[in-house]
Amino acid sequence: MGLRVLVIEDEESIADFVVRGLREEGFVVTHAADGESAWHELQTASWDVVLLDWWLPGLDGLTLLRRFRQRERATPVLFLTARDAVSDRVRGLDAGADDYLCKPFAFDELLARVRALARRRDGVGTVLQSHGVRLDLATQRAERTGRPLDLTAKEQALLLFLLRHPGEVLSRTRIYEHVWDERYDGLSNTLEVHVMDLRRKLEAHGPRLIHTLRGRGYLFGDAPGTPAEAPP
Repeated sequence: MGLRVLVIEDEESIADFVVRGLREEGFVVTHAADGESAWHELQTASWDVVLLDWWLPGLDGLTLLRRFRQRERATPVLFLTARDAVSDRVRGLDAGADDYLCKPFAFDELLARVRALARRRDGVGTVLQSHGVRLDLATQRAERTGRPLDLTAKEQALLLFLLRHPGEVLSRTRIYEHVWDERYDGLSNTLEVHVMDLRRKLEAHGPRLIHTLRGRGYLFGDAPGTPAEAPP
């Protein structure tokens, strides 16, 4: 799906299970293992969904949530915790959580809840579109001029990032670190291969939309130098 998820969890086994599972589903996932690093991530990046443990080293989850809600009301937060008492659920929801899932949990249920929260954030569906390309994150359907595109999870995540920044010059480093959530070493050709494959699928239904700018990166939209259409 390409949605950005922050997983705040100090138990290594649970964090690994959740992070690997979400990445396999095409999410872009960042992990924070303590309250201080989590607060840094919450302040310095935007997220589509936040998964939050209650007990954390440093700042606890409830304190983090209250701080976060003072500055950000829209981002959905799902509490993941072993605290299953009704009073605890009430405290978490009153502090600003959108949902509550008790440990242990099935990954399929977690995945369904994450997708539901992502849809809730933007209404019935999360749809991005530009230059005849449409991506519905709720249904995971991509199309160009009404024709479906058969995309892999990473191709869809790449398309999502491009659709969020039409007309912008995007460096390879910026794209790689957002879509793959890893530091770009300048040596891997992973990005180039995925751009080539996505470009081929898009161009099966129209002119080129992903343009390579030598030494600068990529641009999604009209070819550089194309005059803007005059207003009617």
